[in-house]
Amino acid sequence: MSSKSSPPPLPEPLRVSVADSHTHLDMQEGTVDEALARAAAVGVTTVVQVGCDIEGSRWAARTAAAYDAVHAAVALHPNEAPRIVLGDPGNGGPRQSVRPPGGDGALDEALAEIDALAALPHVKAVGETGLDYFRTGEEGVAAQERSFRAHIEIAKRHGKALVIHDRDAHADVLRVLAEEGAPDRTVFHCYSGDADMAKICADAGYYMSFAGNVTFKNAQPLRDALAVASRELVLVETDAPFLTPAPYRGRPNAPYLIPVTLRAMAAVKGLDEDTLAAAVAANTAEAFGY
Repeated sequence: MSSKSSPPPLPEPLRVSVADSHTHLDMQEGTVDEALARAAAVGVTTVVQVGCDIEGSRWAARTAAAYDAVHAAVALHPNEAPRIVLGDPGNGGPRQSVRPPGGDGALDEALAEIDALAALPHVKAVGETGLDYFRTGEEGVAAQERSFRAHIEIAKRHGKALVIHDRDAHADVLRVLAEEGAPDRTVFHCYSGDADMAKICADAGYYMSFAGNVTFKNAQPLRDALAVASRELVLVETDAPFLTPAPYRGRPNAPYLIPVTLRAMAAVKGLDEDTLAAAVAANTAEAFGY
């Protein structure tokens, strides 16, 4: 196995345990037990397993029921809603699915299943939901927004956190949240806005979760946002198997690499890693209610 495709080595363990606030264990190599053991060995003792479609959300709920270290989030990814309504085969989203057009009725059925899963006690969040204009064209925006609004309502009715996927859609995501009224606990997963947006999110009390891309050379706007983000609202995530932090970019990501990103974040914030780890751990538990 070449170094470019092989898993990165285990980093030095954290002294203060933290959570990976957003991961996709079902898209990673190896077993759940192996992933959790590697993570725990470096101080990552909790993970939030996130569903992107019905199948993935069911898997997340089952896995959270089976493992104390796993909490579940369930949702239709923003790219999934247009695929259900329009029969769009997708273009490189988290999951590839080809289906005939199902129309609004099919989306309603899928949302009803998400609603049922969200009622389960080991499901701590509704997400990842939101808007993604990078992969979905204008023809899919209406389905995305309808799905997003429905997920907000589901999260509020069940008292669960809302996990937001926002790609190239900052203004509209903030608009819909304002129009619908955001849940008490709202998390911007893989935060992608700038420093000005970070201030808006902080004023609204939204959590901002930073992933491995905060370490990328071209990500200075993200680091600027992290620098101004309130310590009480910052989370860390992998979004594994995606967004592996430097210097391992392009290799498989997994929860055990959280220490690499957290140490980079601590440098940006001007904090020692133990201080940031303690804050992140408390923030994540508060955000997801565990």
